[in-house]
Amino acid sequence: MTFSRNRLAVGVAFGVLVAASQASASAFYLQEQSVRGAGRAYSGEVADHGASSLWWNPAAIAGLEAHEVYGGLHAIQVDSDVNNNGSTITRPVPVTTAIGGDSRVSKPIKSGVVPNFASAWRINEHLTLGLSLAAPYNFTTEYGPRSWTRYDALKSRLTTADLQGTVAWRVNDKLDLGVGVSAVHADAELTNALPNISPLQADGLQSLKGDGWTYGWTVGAQYRPTPALTLGASYRAKVEQTLKGEVAVSGLLAPIPASSNFKTAGEAQITTPWMAIIGARWAVNDRVTLNGSVSRIGWSQFDAIRVKYATSSSTSVQDYKDITTAAVGVDYQASPRLTLRAGVQYDPTPTPDIGRTARVPDGNRMMYAAGATWAAKPNLKLDAALSYIGFEDTKINRTDVTATSSIVNLRGDVTGSAVVMSTGARFSF
Repeated sequence: MTFSRNRLAVGVAFGVLVAASQASASAFYLQEQSVRGAGRAYSGEVADHGASSLWWNPAAIAGLEAHEVYGGLHAIQVDSDVNNNGSTITRPVPVTTAIGGDSRVSKPIKSGVVPNFASAWRINEHLTLGLSLAAPYNFTTEYGPRSWTRYDALKSRLTTADLQGTVAWRVNDKLDLGVGVSAVHADAELTNALPNISPLQADGLQSLKGDGWTYGWTVGAQYRPTPALTLGASYRAKVEQTLKGEVAVSGLLAPIPASSNFKTAGEAQITTPWMAIIGARWAVNDRVTLNGSVSRIGWSQFDAIRVKYATSSSTSVQDYKDITTAAVGVDYQASPRLTLRAGVQYDPTPTPDIGRTARVPDGNRMMYAAGATWAAKPNLKLDAALSYIGFEDTKINRTDVTATSSIVNLRGDVTGSAVVMSTGARFSF
């Protein structure tokens, strides 16, 4: 029997940025960055105007007639079940047995609140500066200590903050350009159980805590061929993240050497995806505006997790694939002060069918949304939205060799849905 600390580092690091699975968008991306956008399933944000669209397009603030401040909160309530379907463990003895423990886990993905903030400052008729704060990858999943998923996942907590500075320029009445630079911070905690050699022995535990800063950038443009039609396009670059922290192992018993229980420094290197978005808003008449967008998300950048551990390194292949999402929506001016909106979005999963884990029990999803804006004052608009996300039933199917040389075959079924309640305000001055 061999015990590989290098393999352990890979296993611990795996969940660092995949804790937000099944929140609201594919894999571990949270798209709740605009309350107004939530009401139409984010179908028009790349072509809309104002500070609340900064995440989607840095050109969105060009040509503002006044300074603007936006703030939003999104309460995410997830209802999911993860059920065992014949998972086994083969210990080094070798003996193959059922993993055992609780065969059903209800609501492993915890509910939470996603905040966002943006501001835009008009310098002159051509130049506008912006500052925004988003939490694009931010959630917690948790399984009990007796869960059948315990050798793959117990607790996964991820918090990210993307602070973006933006410069937008109105070239002329038809064309706006924008560029943004972000400072991105990630903080994560991950735990999972380790099987001892005998099934009669209690499980050990491994954990990782880490954080780190990195930088990213985005560019965008908006073009108005006619007063009624706005076309938008943006590109957000991939972000290469290094999380430095501490790896700890405890509870491993003889015949595993006592030295296998330890605490040491380590780091994991991962890459979050690029995003290319195109979209349009068309004012059919004074009351109705149609919205549409298509996004290509470069999840194949998340091809592997690369770990540096003491004097060694290792790679854990993830094999994610690029995806294309699509959304359509409508805004309806019900009265001079009330705007109603609705939208639908299709969002396929980038996770592979073979290799999908309990940490990312992700499936294709559909979003159905409705929202409204109330102009409380000429310079104050209040936004609200309600979204329902239906997850396609999917399967967990992954085989791993643990750091204690046991082979774990995870087989399970996943069902779920989510409701997102969003509220926010936009103030100009």
